[in-house]
Amino acid sequence: MKSPHESGLYQSDGWDCPVINTILQEADADRNRIKELALKTNLNHLTALLTFLFVIAIHFAASVSASPPGGALSGDRPRVVISSDIGGSDPDDFQSLIHLLLYADVIDVEGLISSPPEAGRAKHILEVIDAYANDYSHLKSHSKAYPAADALRSVVKQGALDKASQKGWSEPTDGSRWIIQRAHAADKRPLWILVWGSITDVAQAIHDDPSIKSHIRVYSIGSWNTSQDSAARDYLFKNHTDLWWIESDTSFRGMYMGGLQDDDWGNLSFIQQNVKGHGSLGDLFFKKKHDIKMGDTPSFLYLLRGNPDDPTSPHWGGAFVATGHGKDYWTDNPDPSLSTSNRAGAKTVSNWRREYLEDWKYRMDRVNE
Repeated sequence: MKSPHESGLYQSDGWDCPVINTILQEADADRNRIKELALKTNLNHLTALLTFLFVIAIHFAASVSASPPGGALSGDRPRVVISSDIGGSDPDDFQSLIHLLLYADVIDVEGLISSPPEAGRAKHILEVIDAYANDYSHLKSHSKAYPAADALRSVVKQGALDKASQKGWSEPTDGSRWIIQRAHAADKRPLWILVWGSITDVAQAIHDDPSIKSHIRVYSIGSWNTSQDSAARDYLFKNHTDLWWIESDTSFRGMYMGGLQDDDWGNLSFIQQNVKGHGSLGDLFFKKKHDIKMGDTPSFLYLLRGNPDDPTSPHWGGAFVATGHGKDYWTDNPDPSLSTSNRAGAKTVSNWRREYLEDWKYRMDRVNE
């Protein structure tokens, strides 16, 4: 089943029309009302059908045009490396990685790195890939572009075990070396590095080979992650002002704060209805945490919908502002109208909540058939 927010060619073994399925579900209440109206007013079948088709057209326009244009769901295929503290003190990295792997058919996963802080290790990434392997046959039946589990395992690397020294860098790691290697790959596309923990391994890689800056783009989730290795972050900020970098300290909170939270769209109810019991990936998600936090996921949502070349434009993963620090540095929008509970820019993520949850819902259904 292809999500209603995807476009382009899609191979399947038979006729599959998920957009119509989506619209019919959204229009179900209207269909029932039309049936009741037809019975009460003696509308003939043709008039009732035309009325219902009109309603479908309205829902179709809303589902197709609501999201910003561009991104992986529009046919772009970004190269992605994840640097994560998965397995540490917060289970939300498990949530974010499970979500990302459901979209592994529209991106190139080139690296999955275990980074500081806390006790997270590469084995925790492999735990998620094992669940993916269990669901792989279902996923593959929907898209032949899903990578095999062994292909994902081959790009799992252990990064630093501790934060950087006060200089902001220490010794090379398998993770930092892998970043350098992938940055120099013979591919014209930029390498997107999504930082879900401390930025330790990214700082090490850039210190060891500054030339990679022209090949990479960094989207980091800051806040607590930054505080755990502020030396690495400050090293990059002070010494590499030419780094293409989105630093989100508060916008990411829109993943679970604000936006549509009614009924089945709430942080807890959505997981109960659409994730729990959905394959090994869904069960692992629910085992780790029963509701939506997924604080790192906006970095990936940014690549799914919106123009990745323009951080100031709308994206599922936020819209950001330049600060003058560097021509390629952006951070949270301070406009009070875009704030939620004093978290600057949170609404630039939560405003798209229905769209990205709806799309994820259909991805989860791929492993529940």
